[in-house]
Amino acid sequence: MSDGVISSGWDVLDAAHEALRVTVRAVPADGWHLPTPCTRWTVAQVFQHAVGDQIGFAAALTGEPGPDFDPFAPSGDMAGVKPETLLEDALTRAARAWAGVDRDAAEVSTPVPPHTMSPWSGSTACGLDAAVHAWDIAVATGRPSPLSPALARPLLKVARQIVEPLRSYGAYAAALPPEQGEDDVAILLRHLGRDPRWSASQG
Repeated sequence: MSDGVISSGWDVLDAAHEALRVTVRAVPADGWHLPTPCTRWTVAQVFQHAVGDQIGFAAALTGEPGPDFDPFAPSGDMAGVKPETLLEDALTRAARAWAGVDRDAAEVSTPVPPHTMSPWSGSTACGLDAAVHAWDIAVATGRPSPLSPALARPLLKVARQIVEPLRSYGAYAAALPPEQGEDDVAILLRHLGRDPRWSASQG
């Protein structure tokens, strides 16, 4: 990747990171307070949560400190915050951690149940978190979806492995029933409890 961006070497994760990066760059100055598909959370809170989760994945792999705040209780306070700088630090930490993973390892540590996964599943789970929150922020700010069917397919595969236990913690809402003729992006979003047709007017 260019522009000094660190590559993890895992295609799905790198694509998800880029989706989040591009989406955050496009948030207007007055857009951080907007409602999102994550009930009760603003764009700022989803952003903070996504940053914390990337740091959490890095910490699980390396043993370095995790986020210095609770990603599941984001403040939404963006005073004095440089979003792109904060995000790039988190994405760099995650990418470097995954770049150091032995692809032939039987399992690696992750911050989400079952807390150990194959390297591919773990890196894709990290990507799932980045990608779905990129979508949350994009639709909340009136931007096009950053997800493609090609990216959604591997994300759905890992989502089916890890999401059910997380629902009990409130990390994901109940799955929505699929509708005939929807593409892989919509199928993924519904599995994650999100309405593919969500708009800010619903928030």
